[in-house]
Amino acid sequence: MKTVPTTSRLALRALTACLIAVSTGAHAQDSYPTKPIRIIVPAAAGGGADITARMIAPRLSEHLGQQVVVENQGGGGTVIGMERVARAAPDGYTLAIALSSLTITPYVMPKLPYNPAKDFAPISQVLRAPSILVSHPSLPARSLKELIAFVKANPAKLSYASPGFGGNQHLGMELFLLATGLKMGPAHYKGMAPAVADVVAGHVPMIIGDVLGVMPHIKAGRLRAYGVTSANRVSVAPDVPTIAEAGVPGFEVVQWFGILAPANTPRDIIAKLHAGTVYAVQDPATKEHFIRAGGQLVGSTPEEFAAVIRDDLKKWGKVIKDAGIEPQQ
Repeated sequence: MKTVPTTSRLALRALTACLIAVSTGAHAQDSYPTKPIRIIVPAAAGGGADITARMIAPRLSEHLGQQVVVENQGGGGTVIGMERVARAAPDGYTLAIALSSLTITPYVMPKLPYNPAKDFAPISQVLRAPSILVSHPSLPARSLKELIAFVKANPAKLSYASPGFGGNQHLGMELFLLATGLKMGPAHYKGMAPAVADVVAGHVPMIIGDVLGVMPHIKAGRLRAYGVTSANRVSVAPDVPTIAEAGVPGFEVVQWFGILAPANTPRDIIAKLHAGTVYAVQDPATKEHFIRAGGQLVGSTPEEFAAVIRDDLKKWGKVIKDAGIEPQQ
């Protein structure tokens, strides 16, 4: 009987082992998920990201047939939670609910421990949340054009409230100032609630605030609305024009939330997670909840979400440079 050379036997064993590994890996992906999935919210409980994740999780679980657990890991301006996901195994069991500040932090926080464009695999943009530019009613301006004229007549004498350095509303206001040639300084707060409260009290004249937080004050006459920051009007405030149609063409700033996985997560797992996210977004109860809050549900493809991240990184990089905003140390 002819003997197979030792080197040939070793090569055959290696090939067999490789084929078994590939087959096992493919089977694992085909049967995904086989255990609970964790969505990391890189912010405290009760905020927009947390609410979005907890609304999406039950429907995502229903679609995938596995428990989906939401876990808050705030700190570091979302950096701690996002780093955890960036370093997680790319197996589809650790995801992030990302905020639009993902595309701002590289410019305002030095030595970021991850690359927003390279260390995550986009699954779907879930929600877009417009804001509204409002002021205390004591300001004489009753329209956006009057507000712009009033601020120009009082250069560097007015300030605006910001819910936090480097956040969507902070940078949105800076973009508004650049687009209109106005000069105002920020008064930074630790969160939207105290910032809005001080505008209502008349301590700071204006703010770009989230729809849910400012609408009760607008309806009660405690705040005056000038324009929403999205490209289209919002259903909960149909009489409030967009900032673009009120006098600043092309202006658009929205906070968004989306689902990300670690980079190198297999494409078929991404596809399953995307299908589950779209299923969750299309749930009637989920739609109703977010529409009442002034949100706009999306359910984009991974490719579309990746394009949003790329475009926003370019947009905010330019705004921060043009506004002369220095990174935090």
